This record gives sequence, C-alpha cells and structure tokens, in this order.
Amino acid sequence: MRTPPPEPTEAEVLRYFETCCNWGRWGPDDSAGTINLITPEVRRHAAGLVRSGRTVSLSRPWNTVGGPGNWNPAQHYLRVWEDFSVDYLGILFHGYATTHIDALCHVFWRGTMWNGKPASDVTSLGARSGDVAAWKDGIVTRGVLLDIPRFRGVEYVELDQPIRGWELEACAEAQGVELRPGDAVCVYGGREKFYAAHPERVPGVRPQPGLHADTVPVFKKYDTALLVWDMMDHRPTPYRTFEEPPRAGGPVHVLAIVYLGMPLLDNALLEPLAQACAEEGRWEFMLTVNPLYVRGGTGSPVNPVAVL
Repeated sequence: MRTPPPEPTEAEVLRYFETCCNWGRWGPDDSAGTINLITPEVRRHAAGLVRSGRTVSLSRPWNTVGGPGNWNPAQHYLRVWEDFSVDYLGILFHGYATTHIDALCHVFWRGTMWNGKPASDVTSLGARSGDVAAWKDGIVTRGVLLDIPRFRGVEYVELDQPIRGWELEACAEAQGVELRPGDAVCVYGGREKFYAAHPERVPGVRPQPGLHADTVPVFKKYDTALLVWDMMDHRPTPYRTFEEPPRAGGPVHVLAIVYLGMPLLDNALLEPLAQACAEEGRWEFMLTVNPLYVRGGTGSPVNPVAVL
C-alpha cells in the first residue's frame, strides 16, 4: 500500500463546501439529490450485472433490546386472536443500531439544508422539502463494494487510521472496478470485527473509526448517487469546525447530505456482502433499496438487497 498523502488542512476541508456543492444542479426545488444520477440507462446496466442470482441482505435485524449503542430500541408487539395475528412496529431509526437511509432533510448546517433551503422547512409535522418521499419509486442501481480491510491486509479499520479519499480510488483500482456516475458505493470497514475485538467500545460513542472528510471530494468526482457504509464518520475529527456547536454531525454527514445532496445508507451490514463478493471474485452487483413512502419523513428503515 502506498504512503498516504497528508491530511488536508481545515482550510482545505472548508473549501469542500463550495467545490462539492450540487445546489441548483437539478433545479431549485429538487428533493432527490444525487439519486437523479440513477438514470434508466444506469438501472438497465445494473440489471445486466446479475449473473449467479445470489441475493445478500445488507440490513441489520430489527433490534428491540435497549442498551449501549441502541438508546432508542425498536418496538415490536403482536396481537394474537384465535385464527390470525397482527404486528405493531415503532422505531426512532436514526442512530447506530438500525439500517436506514438518511433523507436530505435530516441534517442542517447553520440553519440551512440541501439545496439552500431553510431548516425551518422541517417541522414536527414533516418536511416541506428534502423528504424521503422523493425516493418513493425505489432506488435500483449498480453497487460497488470497496473492501478496505482486504485492501489494507487487516481485519478491520482502526481508530487511528480513518478511511481516506485516496484509498477509495486505490481500492477500486486494486479490485478491478471503475467508479461510475449513479453508483451506490458500499464502503466496508469491518465494523463487526472491530467491535468484537474492542468490547469496551460502543457504536456511536467517540472515539469511533470511519470515513475521513477527504472522501467527500471523491464522491463528488465520480458522481456517486448513494453511500452505503457500516462505519460512519471518523470521530472525533481533527477539524474544529465540525466539533464546535452547533454539532450537526460529522463532516461526511454534513458535506454529503447538505451540499452534495447524496443520501447516506447508515449502519449497513456489509460483512456478508464482502464474503459473497470475495467468493464470486467480483465487486459489482445490482443493489435495490426501497424506502417507506413516508411523506415529509427524514429517512426510512430499509432492507437493501444486493443481487450478484
């Protein structure tokens, strides 16, 4: 593995607010963001990638057990009659326990959200822009898995070695895949193995391993439509701007959602997909993601399915 380039300075990272901005690209009232990059041609190409027909879910199981890392446990109750039963489901899905997709109204930056809309567009009754209903027809595209531990020759990403932007490109090259507009880029960091090796650590409690801010220009460069990841922002970040109040989230969350307009599929379970890709010797596949049709919603629980 080559010598890593130096980390960008805070001033260089702050320039990402301009150089990685997609505001107005799809019109002043757009709520779909980079999902617009998934054209019919992209979907047709994705369908052509299906060879073995093997399917792999990227979802974690619905977690009703509260505790460290799951401070808002999901609810699941059944009512049973003599000849049938029904379910009640309730969830606060943002956080580090549930596999979900972030809509573009989920994160603000100093009072502003995607496409320059005011944060006041979001109220307790729902969002007037940037809501998850923009993707009600589903997301079907080419998925590319970037297996960072395999690329590094390790089991998992460590706290002091965040996933860098240059690594995404180098990993894709090493795997023989080309990043293309409209892709869902799945970045595997080895989350399960990391927390098994470090039982004192808790998902969502700093410090935590994950992606560096300098991955965002790479997503902009290749017109990535969706980021799917198991380890989210590397925290704490060395960039003071993202650590001082108001804390809207890590730099990847802020820059991707508010400025790129790129949704994030958080808490994906990528270890089974990494194993399947290694077994089949290929790293691209068709990916399907179907958010719930929740008008005004800030996102949705999802069960992403890769079809190889």
